[in-house]
Amino acid sequence: MTSHPTDLDAVRRPVAQAQGLPNPHYTDPAVFAEETKAALLSTWAGLSVAADVPENGDAKPISFLGMPLLLLRDREGVVRVFNNTCRHRGMILVEEPRKIEGAIRCPYHSWCYATDGRLVTTPHVGGPGQNSHEAMNRSELGLIEVRSHIWRDVVFVNISGDAPAFEDVHAELLDRWKEFDQPHHHGGPDSRFELTVKTNWKLAVENYCESYHLPWVHPGLNSYSRLEDHYNIAEMGLYSGQGTLVYRQLTGEGGESFPDFAGLSEFWNEGAEYIAVYPNVLLGAQRDHAFAIVLEPVDTENTVEHIHLYYASEETDADLRAKNTAQWKEVFEEDVFVVEGMQRGRHAPDFDGGRFSPAMDGPTHCFHDWVAQRLQLYRATQADAAE
Repeated sequence: MTSHPTDLDAVRRPVAQAQGLPNPHYTDPAVFAEETKAALLSTWAGLSVAADVPENGDAKPISFLGMPLLLLRDREGVVRVFNNTCRHRGMILVEEPRKIEGAIRCPYHSWCYATDGRLVTTPHVGGPGQNSHEAMNRSELGLIEVRSHIWRDVVFVNISGDAPAFEDVHAELLDRWKEFDQPHHHGGPDSRFELTVKTNWKLAVENYCESYHLPWVHPGLNSYSRLEDHYNIAEMGLYSGQGTLVYRQLTGEGGESFPDFAGLSEFWNEGAEYIAVYPNVLLGAQRDHAFAIVLEPVDTENTVEHIHLYYASEETDADLRAKNTAQWKEVFEEDVFVVEGMQRGRHAPDFDGGRFSPAMDGPTHCFHDWVAQRLQLYRATQADAAE
């Protein structure tokens, strides 16, 4: 239990009667720590994208909720996630993104690891000139690997190691978007950007889920994709979001456009969907490109949004890519004042969590219900352990 336990029964009522998560879930470090365990470490959370390590041997250190992790593409091309920590004395192994040319060498005592995590050399471990010792079983001292799964290039991790398989957890969503089960090619350096936002990570999810705010926050987008052209995706499960029936393909000055993903059904000619995969990944699916936003929860009041754009082909027009990136950056930047304003608003002592429009806020209520469910399960488990 935290020092500020919150009543979550009101959050889990039907949408017409429900209240939102109470203020401490956005402002209290103790509740943030509780949510971290209940909703981020024990599920399949987004860590990064495989495009961050495009070539064999590429390594990228990542701090995730205070944990030093290492994203690495091994010699066989398999993307892995390890603790970025030497098994000898706990030294950080890789400080900056780089190519591993030989082995991963600890800068402290030069213990070396293969890119698949095996401990391969232990210089002088048995004394000067003695590189082995009977007490040091190398086969038991490889890097600690974090359970991971890649979908739509997003690297999901299950830190606790005990969540059901990703394919089982998200079977419904994988089936919903099965037409896009084909290569997604990252657009490269001009197709990625970050937004550092002064908000709790959950508010970024909540805002992304719904289309209710479009007329006032995104007037440009709303000029052709109106509120009435959208629909809610609000099954009470592990994802929620919105869709549009009037997706408009981006075109260049000469009328050129991006190639479509192959074999799509007629719906996707003008349809598009934008879904939050709980806890912290936001995805967009369109006929000719896709995007992934991995939310990095820094602390109670700060989040970094890592945005990546993908295409159906490795070969796309650079000017059109740049135009597309600029367009999406403008849209996502328009949301910053909203999520930051809600964060500041959560410090109002008498705010009770707010209400949900049954017609418009269903996707956001689904997310609140999921967070509340995870917390109730965690608290029950903690209470049982204490008895």
